[in-house]
Amino acid sequence: MSLFSPLTLPNGAVVPNRIAKAAMEENMADVDHAPSGALINLYRAWAEGEAGLIITGNVMVDAGAMTGPGGVVLENDHHLDRFKTWAQASRSRGAQIWMQINHPGRQMPTELGQETLAPSAIALDLGAQSKRFPVPRAMSMADIAEVERRFIETARLAERAGFTGVEIHAAHGYLISQFLSPLSNRRTDQWGGSLENRARLLLDIVRGVRAAVAPGFAVAVKLNSADFQRGGFSPEEAQAVVAMLGTLGVDLVELSGGSYEAPAMMGAARDERTLAREAYFLDFARDIAEVAAMPLMVTGGIRRREIAQKVIESGVAMAGIATALAIEPDLPRRWRDGKADAPALKPISWKNKPLASSAHMAAARYQLARLSLRRRTAPNVSPIWALLCAQIEAKRRARRYRHWMGRRKIMD
Repeated sequence: MSLFSPLTLPNGAVVPNRIAKAAMEENMADVDHAPSGALINLYRAWAEGEAGLIITGNVMVDAGAMTGPGGVVLENDHHLDRFKTWAQASRSRGAQIWMQINHPGRQMPTELGQETLAPSAIALDLGAQSKRFPVPRAMSMADIAEVERRFIETARLAERAGFTGVEIHAAHGYLISQFLSPLSNRRTDQWGGSLENRARLLLDIVRGVRAAVAPGFAVAVKLNSADFQRGGFSPEEAQAVVAMLGTLGVDLVELSGGSYEAPAMMGAARDERTLAREAYFLDFARDIAEVAAMPLMVTGGIRRREIAQKVIESGVAMAGIATALAIEPDLPRRWRDGKADAPALKPISWKNKPLASSAHMAAARYQLARLSLRRRTAPNVSPIWALLCAQIEAKRRARRYRHWMGRRKIMD
């Protein structure tokens, strides 16, 4: 099987090749928290690079629940024309374009000035950086029902805008992942305790989304293969959840891992032995494939063609690439033409893993900003410089976000 073989999904849709642009958090919304011109330019660059599948960065289902201050929100049809332009630009070379839909739960920065919700009132443990995130309020039954409704509505709107699918984010320590993990979910009702209960929110959202969209519209899930925290969501539980999803019409499961507390998705977790290489989560995927009724995708550290090909040859359907495509958006086309490009950022070996993860994301986002302006990327940017730039920009956007939310409340 080649990287450039098409993949037919369970719903009959065809992905033209096995390379996916995995989600990255761009934080490039316009003043209405809709897709900006810069964001659309960025996705046009990825479309021209000819990845078979393009998955957007976080699109938030609730304006009051953001992973970052410049995030895109889709909760009604007020700015649907901009989402249509975004979808059209992304599909211009034949790629499938899926909107990743998400709710941060407790992983929402304090500086955004909003109440945070979570399965249980348990704060993030980030050492000296813990104060960056408030202690969340445990969600009521009404809160849970509202979140479920919002995921379904955002998926319905994504289909109207011309996206070909959605990816429900249930990884990286965001809200659905918080429900799945026994470390953050200490509930004693029907959403806590057993794995079946902790998976209830994810399964209900998947059922609701699948029922609300057309059969040809893809419904995917991003799931942690593990939390990489003692007592957290385990590989065995990930395998069980994938089996549960098998009867619900899911078209693909993307496997990643970690959270803000243990950022394995950046290759820096507390289990360095298993992650000190490309394709961090491939070993987990092989085990999960034994029970998977849908295609799997592995994301994490892939930057060389031979590694991506190894992923496909192992039986995994899609190779998800993020950072390498932030540096070189035309990487799929170059690989197809026989080039051996292996783009990488400057390595970060800081002992503080959460801070190192933030710096890595800042350096990747620095590349995205340059791409959105049609400038050449700068993979050797200093991680410290990139982090400082990101922090300054985040403060500016946080002020703008707070003002925007204040105006919304007055209008309501």
